[in-house]
Amino acid sequence: MRASKGDRLVVHGHHVGDSDREAEILGVHGRDGEPPYLVRWDDGHESTFFPASDATVEHHPSKPPKE
Repeated sequence: MRASKGDRLVVHGHHVGDSDREAEILGVHGRDGEPPYLVRWDDGHESTFFPASDATVEHHPSKPPKE
């Protein structure tokens, strides 16, 4: 798994009816975009997170360079 600052991390529910948890990646502490990540969960809580197989990254689109 690779991510960048600004990407969204989604942890999928484990059981039918469980909602997904989402967080914004604030920092990447691993090499080349690998975990652990500093994240801010949608409830405002910040933590260091090591994602498991139930997590996916939604990549933030790159902004075009300013001229």
